Amino acid sequence: MIEEFKRQFRKGSNLTKLIYINLAVFVLVKLFGVFAFLMQGNPWDFIHWFALPADVTKLVQKPWTIISYMFLHEGFIHILFNLLWLYFGGQIFMQYLNSKQLVSTYVLGGIFGGFSYVLAFNLFPAFQQNLSQSMAIGASASVLAILTAIANYVPNYNINLTFIGRVKLKHIAIFSILLDVLSIPKGNTGGHIAHLGGALYGFLYTRQLKDGKDWSRNFSRLMDALANSFKKQPLKTVHRKPKTDDQWREEKALSQKEINRILDKISKSGYDSLNEKEKETLFKASKK
Repeated sequence: MIEEFKRQFRKGSNLTKLIYINLAVFVLVKLFGVFAFLMQGNPWDFIHWFALPADVTKLVQKPWTIISYMFLHEGFIHILFNLLWLYFGGQIFMQYLNSKQLVSTYVLGGIFGGFSYVLAFNLFPAFQQNLSQSMAIGASASVLAILTAIANYVPNYNINLTFIGRVKLKHIAIFSILLDVLSIPKGNTGGHIAHLGGALYGFLYTRQLKDGKDWSRNFSRLMDALANSFKKQPLKTVHRKPKTDDQWREEKALSQKEINRILDKISKSGYDSLNEKEKETLFKASKK
């Protein structure tokens, strides 16, 4: 089963890989929860280590959380809806843009959303009371970045929704963003702010892309460089051509000429006048 999973992962698109990574992390979190229960530990310890803290002092101590949080889910409903939206938006995204642009939008949109969350919690007085305890997890900011990006790129793309009919993609994105804005005072405040940050990145990204500026290029180069650094470099076998008799004689003559020069120097100025390289040459010659 594990080998089949690896095979599907290697052959799958980048969209499939993003979904698999989220699922794998979710399973890992649940397995740690079982282990914590058996050992009478706290199942949230694992999540705390990879969730994005709003407190800047904690973020400095755990800088990797600006990446790890966007692959981390605790509840089944949470990951289910995020992956459904990821698949929905990702499929349309891949019709017009490439897989590297998809990954960069997911990661950079998640980073943008994460920093928006941290900034808001440190800026607005309404969040000061919960600043030290607040943490963000989930792929929602990344998913909304992808959805908003493609909705801005092809705003009039039509979607057939059950019981509703044909709806333009831009209207779905606008509705999702508006829903997050209105939900800020009603709970999961940090999550909604992160969603909006991701949506803003997605909009700005495709806005710049239409002007000929692709923000994903440098990110893709970085990812390619990291991937290549982990690949095993094949060993190269070097075959040296055997030296001819003339080459041997020439090398021996040069070596003898250098030794004669060193001996002549000793006779004139003494052994102490030799430098380290000359002493080493003389020592090697005495061993032959």
